Amino acid sequence: MMLRRGFIVFLPRLAGLLVVACCSVSIVYMLACTPRGDGQQLALPRARSPTAKEGYEAVLQEREEQHRNYIISLKKQIAQLKAELQGRNEQLKSVQERYPDPLDVWLDHSNPEKAQANLLAFLRSQIDRAEVHSGVKLSTEYAVVPFDSFTLQKVYQLETGLTRHPEEKPVRKDKRDELVEVIELAVGSLNHPEGTGNTKQRVYTASDFVEGIYRTEKDKGTLYELTFKGDAKHQFKKVVLFRPFGPVMKVKNENVHMADTLINVIVPLAKRASKFRQFMQNFREMGIQQDGRIHLTVVYFGKEQMNEVKSILENTSRSANFKNFTFIQLNEEFSRGKGLDVGARVWKGHNVVLFFCDVDIYFTAEFLNSCRLNTQPGKKVFYPVLFSQYNPSIIYGNHDSIPPLEQQLVIKKETGFWRDFGFGMTCQYRSDFINIGGFDLDIKGWGGEDVHLYRKYLHSNLIVIRTPVRGLFHLWHEKRCPGELSPEQYKMCVQSKAMNEASHGQLGMLVFRQEIESHLRRQKLGGKKT
Repeated sequence: MMLRRGFIVFLPRLAGLLVVACCSVSIVYMLACTPRGDGQQLALPRARSPTAKEGYEAVLQEREEQHRNYIISLKKQIAQLKAELQGRNEQLKSVQERYPDPLDVWLDHSNPEKAQANLLAFLRSQIDRAEVHSGVKLSTEYAVVPFDSFTLQKVYQLETGLTRHPEEKPVRKDKRDELVEVIELAVGSLNHPEGTGNTKQRVYTASDFVEGIYRTEKDKGTLYELTFKGDAKHQFKKVVLFRPFGPVMKVKNENVHMADTLINVIVPLAKRASKFRQFMQNFREMGIQQDGRIHLTVVYFGKEQMNEVKSILENTSRSANFKNFTFIQLNEEFSRGKGLDVGARVWKGHNVVLFFCDVDIYFTAEFLNSCRLNTQPGKKVFYPVLFSQYNPSIIYGNHDSIPPLEQQLVIKKETGFWRDFGFGMTCQYRSDFINIGGFDLDIKGWGGEDVHLYRKYLHSNLIVIRTPVRGLFHLWHEKRCPGELSPEQYKMCVQSKAMNEASHGQLGMLVFRQEIESHLRRQKLGGKKT
């Protein structure tokens, strides 16, 4: 009875606690789920406000109004963007009408006056596009186009070209004529200034020229700033000129068929059987397997190692089913020019592309196509600038082992250099070689014969294509300069030998090796003391 009476007394209290708990949960749920305004939570209906249903309808209506206003705002922004885009399109159309396509300037022969006006407008626009009146934001120091400076006698240049001279009297005629013309135009503008009428002025001459700077933006033009002596001490006259580049013109559009264009690779050789084996591996992969339109002529001097060389050639012939080769043996002292000349003249077939090559050259199938594309009988000869490999023992001195040859052939400043002073590897049609007179056969031994042939082509009406190519490498080998060479030949040989070893920085590391090692020892001793 006591237990039952206690339970009856406790039951109302339990019911009250459950009611309180349910109310608390309801309040928390309403706080969490009530919609919020832009900056604050929307208030819940209170005791003295309208009923809960009416309160929530008011909240929903307010929220709907906010969304409606937001949509209206977005529509306004979209309309503004459309209007701005339309304006930009009209501006672009106006510019295109004012400065038409460069090709249209030249191809519209129906209206010469309009074409001339368009051309003048285009040339004037080049000044606005170039960095003349104001600077241009650049992402890095490597994007800067530097100026060269010049005086009446010298040019001071960053890109030194083949001469390697940081300052020189301009060797190239086009550069000389360019600077002379600019100085003359500047003097003329000083002597005939605008708006002076018949007022007597000082007469300027080229001797008043102090210095100038110039630079070329390849797609816009060349900017010149010239400084002249003024009328008093510490006073100067500055003239700014701009040579705008015209629009690009289409010269021709043609199909080039090279399926039947054969290349005769001519290699003069004496001894060096191991190098020839390496060369034939490259020739087999790139020339026979990948290209297939190729002939090999080997001109061998003497008899030492001749049988080994012939055996390598015959083994390649059998294994690759390759019959397009000629072997010529000469019982005389090695002469590169003589070997190439004999190899070219012995050919009796149709007019063929000759590739004068050495046994320490590595080429790709892509280079063979470049050889074909850059030669044309009676028109063009090809003088590629090959990439010359540094001594692998120096390049990879810090590595456990020297990587395979194919992995070494990377065009970087640490691995080699463009051999722009070498003219031995060249492609030309046999007819052009014969017509030019071939090699100077009085030159014996190493060097000189290639330069003489190169100059013959330069003195002719043929176009000489001179450009670096990515698929032609000179493999490093130890170079010996024989004592019987003439003084000039010996000097050329030693210079070539020095350039072949390593980059300037790598040679510097070798020179200062003891100093570096001494520094490292001091660092270790200092570390132990601390």
